[in-house]
Amino acid sequence: MMQFTSTVLSFALLTTPLAFQASQAGRPPTPPPAIAVAPTTPALETDYRIGPEDVLSIVVLGHPDYTRVVPVRPDGRISLPAVNDVVAAGLTPQELRMGLTESFSKFIKSEGLEVSVIVTEVHSVKVSVQGNVRTPIRFELRSRATVLDALAMAGGFTDYAKRDQIIVRRVDGTVLRFNYDRFLEKPEANDLIVLRGGDNVIVP
Repeated sequence: MMQFTSTVLSFALLTTPLAFQASQAGRPPTPPPAIAVAPTTPALETDYRIGPEDVLSIVVLGHPDYTRVVPVRPDGRISLPAVNDVVAAGLTPQELRMGLTESFSKFIKSEGLEVSVIVTEVHSVKVSVQGNVRTPIRFELRSRATVLDALAMAGGFTDYAKRDQIIVRRVDGTVLRFNYDRFLEKPEANDLIVLRGGDNVIVP
């Protein structure tokens, strides 16, 4: 029996240095301009879980009629020949591959049926920035990004922003705090929050 593996991309850790200047008297500092995001598809962690809006390439080797490039619908399902609607969201590509292999085996009588699942586009990993920023925004996380990158994407602070009370709220309920002013005065790598999909950056 052949051993089959799914091709999974891994998140590219693109490091983008950000330079901040100290504030001038009476003028609040603002983050630097947003760094342009490379248009290439980001790679994914090996334990990446598929989400709505992602695009998958499903290849059934030797059976082109069953091979498709499909988007994950908002309900988390994909549509494929014979097996119809299949839940994809929440699964790793490997888990989906195993499920599809079992499903297709009911229609394709072939010893050593080979199915691969490739995540070709990632659109489900998003971060939101809300509160006292100039442009509240929700953007796709396509490379390594920190809370400073998110603030830059949102255009900086309004005049009423409490820059020392920024929080990052995660989907699991974790709340992280970030003091922008203190970071400018004494940058510490441990204070810089690296964002994850689903994070919500809030500026009071």
